[in-house]
Amino acid sequence: MTFASNPLPYSDLSVEHLGQYLAAPQGNWQLIDVREPEELALASLPGFTNLPLSQFARWSETMAGQFQAQQPTVVLCHHGRRSAQMCLWLAQQGFTQLHNVAGGIDAYALVVDPSVPRY
Repeated sequence: MTFASNPLPYSDLSVEHLGQYLAAPQGNWQLIDVREPEELALASLPGFTNLPLSQFARWSETMAGQFQAQQPTVVLCHHGRRSAQMCLWLAQQGFTQLHNVAGGIDAYALVVDPSVPRY
């Protein structure tokens, strides 16, 4: 008996790769941070659009006008769980090039940029 695997509709993006991109952006990555505003006040990365998951009802209807489903889209949160949820939802909306930041901003602060505060 064999079981078919159901691959996730997104790939993990290492914090090292994200750091390289942020240092010298090439291409048109869409950057989304799903953390809450109070988390952003503690630590944030440049270029990310904040779409807090708790405010889903506010911004979900405007996604199509704000982001392009065929462009590479990188999603960030604290540890990578909420961003994975967002990637799943975006895939249902037709987004095809989804990348979840593995370990989130916490891993980014540990591995790439210790000046980013940890919380």
